[in-house]
Amino acid sequence: MGLYATAMETMEAYTGLSPAAFFTIAAVMVVVYKIVCSMFVDPEEFDKKPINTSGSIATNQPPPPEPQPQPQPPTIQEPVQLGDVTEEELRAYDGSDPNKPLLMAIKGKIYDVSRSRMFYGPGGPYALFAGREASRALALMSFDPRDLNGNLEGLSEPELEVLQDWEYKFMEKYVKVGQLVGTDQAVNGGEVQESEKHD
Repeated sequence: MGLYATAMETMEAYTGLSPAAFFTIAAVMVVVYKIVCSMFVDPEEFDKKPINTSGSIATNQPPPPEPQPQPQPPTIQEPVQLGDVTEEELRAYDGSDPNKPLLMAIKGKIYDVSRSRMFYGPGGPYALFAGREASRALALMSFDPRDLNGNLEGLSEPELEVLQDWEYKFMEKYVKVGQLVGTDQAVNGGEVQESEKHD
């Protein structure tokens, strides 16, 4: 008992607590630690079957469901140069077919936005613009389907600057794969397309 008495006296000398108070505080700290640790369960461990520590066999519990395979996102392919495309042909590239690239046009230039499918693909915040000429909508910062066209008439100078910023962003980030031809040539920034024709 000499060792026990010495340990208790030493504990009281260093902590200023009686042995009963010291062990009570230590037990409370262990319980608090276990509670806090149980709040931060790893998501993978959350789905695991709990370990039965009582020694009895757990019954009446259905087996865990088999994990379902996650659908694979479509692979991003290298951009394919399309050349001249009409607005009607462009609409086929709106993301509804995961095997086709995701395209949109600004000022008559068609860009492959497939690598930003989470934004421009179905269900994305900008899905409305996919497969469309979106110059007017981008200049006006509009999600109105009536603004999904290349008509730049009536836009103010600040709105045209906004559109120019969008065009620069697209030129930096995405590959140009073609250009629009057809109905709205004069309005789609015709001066740009005319200069391209003379090159």
